[in-house]
Amino acid sequence: MGIGRKFTKTVITRPSKGGSAKLQRQRQHRERLVGLGMSEAEVAKLNPKEVRDLLKYPAKTAAMFADK
Repeated sequence: MGIGRKFTKTVITRPSKGGSAKLQRQRQHRERLVGLGMSEAEVAKLNPKEVRDLLKYPAKTAAMFADK
């Protein structure tokens, strides 16, 4: 009687990213928005999804905040 595939196969799923890496990415995204022309006060009010949505098209975002 063998051990069986259940106990010998390797893990297929990748490990999840850590919380500190996530916070670091979110901080970098906020810094990028400030670099594109948004004020720090406006960026602080945004949630992470809104920040990501604005960074999808950086040229459009920069043009939108260049007038201010």
